[in-house]
Amino acid sequence: MLQKLTIKNYAIIEQLEVDFSGSLNVITGETGAGKSILLGALSLILGERADPGVLHNKDNKCVIEGNFKVKKSQVAEFFQQHELDLEDQLIIRREISTAGKSRAFINDTPVNLSQLHELSQYLVDLHQQFDTLELEKSDFQREVLDALVNQPAPLQQYQQGYSRYVAVQRELKQLHDLRNNANKELDYNKFLLDELTDASFVPNEIEELDAELKVLSHAEEIRNTLSRVYFQLKEDEQPLLQQLKQIQSSVQGLSNFHKDAPGIAARLQSAYVELQDITGEIGHMNDQVQTDGARLEHLNERLSLGYRLLKKHAVQTTTELLAIQEELAVKVDGVLNLDEKLEGLEKELETLQGRLLAQAAAITAGREKAAVPFEKSVNALLAQVGMPNARLKAAITKGALNQFGQDTIEFLFDANKSGNFAPIRKVASGGELSRLMLCIKSLVAQSVALPTLIFDEIDTGISGEAARQVSFIMEGMAKGHQIICITHQPQIAGKADAHYFVFKDMKSGKVTTNVRLLTREERINHIAQMMSGEKPTAAALENARELVK
Repeated sequence: MLQKLTIKNYAIIEQLEVDFSGSLNVITGETGAGKSILLGALSLILGERADPGVLHNKDNKCVIEGNFKVKKSQVAEFFQQHELDLEDQLIIRREISTAGKSRAFINDTPVNLSQLHELSQYLVDLHQQFDTLELEKSDFQREVLDALVNQPAPLQQYQQGYSRYVAVQRELKQLHDLRNNANKELDYNKFLLDELTDASFVPNEIEELDAELKVLSHAEEIRNTLSRVYFQLKEDEQPLLQQLKQIQSSVQGLSNFHKDAPGIAARLQSAYVELQDITGEIGHMNDQVQTDGARLEHLNERLSLGYRLLKKHAVQTTTELLAIQEELAVKVDGVLNLDEKLEGLEKELETLQGRLLAQAAAITAGREKAAVPFEKSVNALLAQVGMPNARLKAAITKGALNQFGQDTIEFLFDANKSGNFAPIRKVASGGELSRLMLCIKSLVAQSVALPTLIFDEIDTGISGEAARQVSFIMEGMAKGHQIICITHQPQIAGKADAHYFVFKDMKSGKVTTNVRLLTREERINHIAQMMSGEKPTAAALENARELVK
């Protein structure tokens, strides 16, 4: 419930504060006095975008603040989702700086406009003069029936399943596209994979084969060199090993004459041992090097295959070639497994579709059940507001599965009891739409826990008995909801629990808008003026007094 609205420096409002009652609040005033400006300011704290041109004084910022009394259970989910502190008193503030920048706060915590707009859905239903256009939209008509069914759980459960259904459909399409594209490449990839698989290379094989080929290709030269070196080291007339041993012994003999001789002798001994070991390894290498024509031919063939595959796949090493082989195997297996994946998804889609159809049928049944008393109630209310021959019919036709079931809902209207029903958008006039919207909202309000409903001249185009009946509907709605209504109808004004008068005033040479809560006698006088002009007659005053009673 909106308890207080404070407006500073907005449009032609310098500053005002309005305390609202919890029942029927009526706002009246001359055309152009600024009644709708109040709702414009209110819409800003409900998440509407701000126009920097609304500043009354360009040197000061604009501040609009609304104090709401809320039931924690109604907004707990929103506050928990956005990690905001929840209190019994809810204060929403909107500020527009002189530079045109806008900021919003919920209980002094900064929020963005989308959060503000989302919260407003829990607090206020704002019906303005042109909102009757919503009545022509299929989504609104469906929402009306669902509100009257008032069982959100089945629809929420259906929508969860439908989200998965859409996701599976999307995944199926992607896999079909992938398979179609992959099939074009499958044969070539399989050929490449078979070629690499048949080659059967192991890690580092090409590099090792290349090293072995160099040895075999120069076996004779290697053996000759190694044999000559081995001979010089060990078997020559004066082998190097023997000469080094003699040198070491000679230096060792000087140990008694020079202090450095033992150290040099030890180093020569180490060199002798190292050279002796090298000689052994040279002999071993020489024994290993053999000429093998068959092995040489095998190496050439194997390396030729390896080099060809390296060049074909534009890589340098066996490791890179094996990585390509693994990638190709994954691609080929992926394509070969696509059919299995597709089959699994198609089965899941079939199961989901069957479940959704059953859930959608239950949702349709609920809507059809709600439609009958809805039509009856609306038609009764239409007669009450001066349209006795008007009839509304909620046509429900089944179609493809969608986010909200499988129903197409169309409100059909017959203004003259002709039996010829047509879509509202084609046959209802503006005045008829206004009264029809009021009738529908009065019914929906009984099912939806929305504390505040705001009507901006919804009574446009009606008068007399129709206006009187509208006032009864407003009065009835106000028993369970806070109603804020801008009106020109004295019949509606007479039902108010709180009557606010909007007027223009001159201040410092500027026109400003002000609001005053009328006393009982002021209300009687003002309602009489609404009926008969600026100087009301005694009869008008008596009628006004009767209305206020």
